[in-house]
Amino acid sequence: MHLDSSHRDSPASAALVCWGNAWLAGHIGLDEAVDHIERTAGPGIVACPPSDDLPPRGSSASGSPTSELPGTSRPTELPLRAFLADLRVDGMTALRLALPVAGDPLGLTGPPSFNSAAIEAGQAAIAVLRGRCVGLVPEPDRRGSSYRGTRWVSEEAAVTIPDLPSLAEAERELSTSMSAVTEALAGVEGPRQARPDDALSAPGDTLAPGYPARAHRVAALSARLSVVLRLADDRGLTTGQVAARGEALRRLDHAVRRAQVAAHHAILEPRAS
Repeated sequence: MHLDSSHRDSPASAALVCWGNAWLAGHIGLDEAVDHIERTAGPGIVACPPSDDLPPRGSSASGSPTSELPGTSRPTELPLRAFLADLRVDGMTALRLALPVAGDPLGLTGPPSFNSAAIEAGQAAIAVLRGRCVGLVPEPDRRGSSYRGTRWVSEEAAVTIPDLPSLAEAERELSTSMSAVTEALAGVEGPRQARPDDALSAPGDTLAPGYPARAHRVAALSARLSVVLRLADDRGLTTGQVAARGEALRRLDHAVRRAQVAAHHAILEPRAS
């Protein structure tokens, strides 16, 4: 799988987790959830490994047509809508978000093959079922000159629960990092760069229905800060300035990713507010 930087910045996994959890929690229907996911990531197809857990020949549990592995009765591809419906029948209770980078596998607990694919993509979603988890890693699905969709590659993921911050912890960490990084960047001379405090006046993303107000606030701020990180530019800086700024931005990136994950999991927290 080879991804360009624009796909690494794609909110595909975040959209799947956000709208999927809102559906699982009963705030919206499956059709509305998938419509929002595909509005963000494009039409979705899930590549399924051969497994006894998959539906029988010719249709999914929801009755949708499938592609099949030659010589078997097990489908190799399902539309995203049908795949989610099948997981729900199998007992899916939640979707978790992973936003890993090399050296910081945030949200991942294995196995190594799934971790490697998720780190390369910079993101993944993990469906939590009874006694097992299914990992989903997005990759671009481009056909012809105009079709732009997402192909979700699925494989078994470890059932171990990752060590992740609560929403309150992530918000405090993000606030502290913003202040520290803004101060650090103010001391870097050279052409003016986008700074974390610039994000306070920029528009941000919103979550699905059912998420607490604090989660909407944290998700919006972390989305704006992600834009600041993407716009960082080394031109006009000395080697020392680049190093100082890079260290500050890595700290901010760590806090932003943790905040994004915590916000997207907040609907699962019993007393999130």
